[in-house]
Amino acid sequence: MTFMPWNSSLELGIAEIDDQHKELVRLTNALHDELGSASPRRQAIGEVLEGLVDYTHNHFIVEEVLFQQHGYPETPAHQAQHNRFTAKAMDLLLRFEEGAEVSLEALDFLKDWLIDHICKVDRAYLPFFRAALGLAPQEALAA
Repeated sequence: MTFMPWNSSLELGIAEIDDQHKELVRLTNALHDELGSASPRRQAIGEVLEGLVDYTHNHFIVEEVLFQQHGYPETPAHQAQHNRFTAKAMDLLLRFEEGAEVSLEALDFLKDWLIDHICKVDRAYLPFFRAALGLAPQEALAA
């Protein structure tokens, strides 16, 4: 069974953002699979962690540019969440590079944070963008 299956509850209706979220879920699952293998490869774990940090950083930039373009009023609070996650992810990577192991608790943190952030924090900006763009409540948004 997949550690963090992608499902419709994680979709926001913004194709670019949904695709990026799918990639973050894929990387989280790849980390889980490597950690759970009979002989986890340290290099593979490091590559996935680096990919998660890099991809997350780039994803946050895309969201924040979207916020700036449309004057999203909750930008500072949303950015603060991004910054806290980035700091934790970087700390995890740096500790790993210094020899620490990646724990299942770290994996649970990634999963829980992604689900909470997508389903609550990101979903909170949808009504603002739909109104700003003059779209119906269920109409898909374009980034």
